Amino acid sequence: MALFETFPLITDPYFYVVTIPAVLLMGISKSGFGAGFGSLAVPMMALAVTVPQAAAILMPVLLVMDILGMAAFRKDFDMKLLRFLLPWGLVGIAIGALLFKVLNPQVVAGLVGAFTLLFLAQRVAFPPKPNSAAPPKWLGAVLTATSGFTSFIAHAGGPPVNAYVIPMRLSPVRFTATMAFFFFVMNLSKWIPYAWLGLLDWRNMATSLVLLPIAPIGVWVGVWLARRISQVLFYRFLYAGMLLTGVKLLWDAFK
Repeated sequence: MALFETFPLITDPYFYVVTIPAVLLMGISKSGFGAGFGSLAVPMMALAVTVPQAAAILMPVLLVMDILGMAAFRKDFDMKLLRFLLPWGLVGIAIGALLFKVLNPQVVAGLVGAFTLLFLAQRVAFPPKPNSAAPPKWLGAVLTATSGFTSFIAHAGGPPVNAYVIPMRLSPVRFTATMAFFFFVMNLSKWIPYAWLGLLDWRNMATSLVLLPIAPIGVWVGVWLARRISQVLFYRFLYAGMLLTGVKLLWDAFK
């Protein structure tokens, strides 16, 4: 009894009904398969708790997922691309930390959702040609900083950075590995600002510990699929994940 008084868990069954599928989706997304689905985790959890609390609870879970993802794809990442992405992502993290208390999470969700759907519409209306050039670096800087920002606010950093990296047409494994290392650094950099904002309390961390065993299951399923799926089908799932994410985030913004 004393242990539960020291570490007061969330005991509402409804919280776990919506959170366990959310953690599984995030694990699968972390492995690269269906990337984009992971951005649904916080909106799903927000059905039971506030957005900041959902983001805080996911912090230790994300750390475990990131480590597992890096271990699975440790030899496959694109170092040159990472050197470009990481500084801009950290700029976005810093902006998110400074603006966190004055931003309405619903507004942020709506912006991310609208941007995601606009990107998908552009890809459908104007599909890239085999010899088309990669996106300009200035656009990559803006999108990657946006990714860091939305990652800090609601762990929804996937769609913006995906919009920059997807047109590069990396192989599924190389794409997955690069994103795994990118988001490991992004998520690791959130710990001190989250503590400074008072989000890492005992109740959130204890609840996160209960959810930790689910993390490897989602990652393992996603890694297994990512290494066996064709590049065409991989990107179809990627787009499907971004479509669902965009619709859900817009819905949350206007409801």
